[in-house]
Amino acid sequence: MTETAASPASATEGAEAPRMGVRRFGRVNWLGLWTLSLREVRRFLAVWTQTLLAPLVTAGLFITIFSLAIGPGRGAVMGVPFLAFLVPGILTMTVIQNAFANTSSSIMISKVQGNIVDTLMPPLSPLEILLGYIAGAVARGALVSLAIIVVIFPVVGVGVAHPLWVAAFIVLGSALLGGLGVLAGIYATKFDQMAAITNFIITPLSFLSGTFYSTSILPPGIRAATHANPVFYLIDGVRFGVLGRSDSAPLIGLLVVSAVTAAVLGLSWHWLRTGYRLKS
Repeated sequence: MTETAASPASATEGAEAPRMGVRRFGRVNWLGLWTLSLREVRRFLAVWTQTLLAPLVTAGLFITIFSLAIGPGRGAVMGVPFLAFLVPGILTMTVIQNAFANTSSSIMISKVQGNIVDTLMPPLSPLEILLGYIAGAVARGALVSLAIIVVIFPVVGVGVAHPLWVAAFIVLGSALLGGLGVLAGIYATKFDQMAAITNFIITPLSFLSGTFYSTSILPPGIRAATHANPVFYLIDGVRFGVLGRSDSAPLIGLLVVSAVTAAVLGLSWHWLRTGYRLKS
């Protein structure tokens, strides 16, 4: 009796053929999300002198220049020395600028180099891609803030009154500006456009938000305009966490920043889902 060879179809009959991009551990591609997040973190750690050391030096220069220019004779603000009042604002400004730079530069460079497809092709949902980018922004913001707190705060003689409030506003601020960085990176098609967004939108938002002054000294109209700036609530919230003093209630600031962050991340998700300026 001759033995007949089984056909390939019969050999695989009853066995499930392998499928590309199968999601494991539920409906979230945890491995892909972790990999993208790790890539974003390693990307800025590879050039830590630019992404971590440079912001620390810049923050130190701000403190030094204001200390020399104003001198010890500058009166107290909110019942604390002016330099102590200044430090939380500079901390927040530095964190949000770096969070924005992390996501915007990552997407912009990928588009210019033509390897954005390496992020879009894997079995990652738009939400997973967004969370991966935001994880990198939050990690960079947290490390920058930690460096400033460890190095600069003791020099100025400032502690942290409410650590949880500081952590909450740092994470929310990094997520908010990280989301704006995603939008800017998707929208911009060349580095000139990205520079314009940074110089004419992000920098004014961070400078004109109570970083260097209390909004209580402003005229009513300008004060109202400042309170319409969500970055004001970030800086004011961190100032409350550091000094225990603020221009507005920290809970209101937390709610405002949370709502704006949710709106920005929602728009970022929509653009990633539709492939706006990415797949055309």
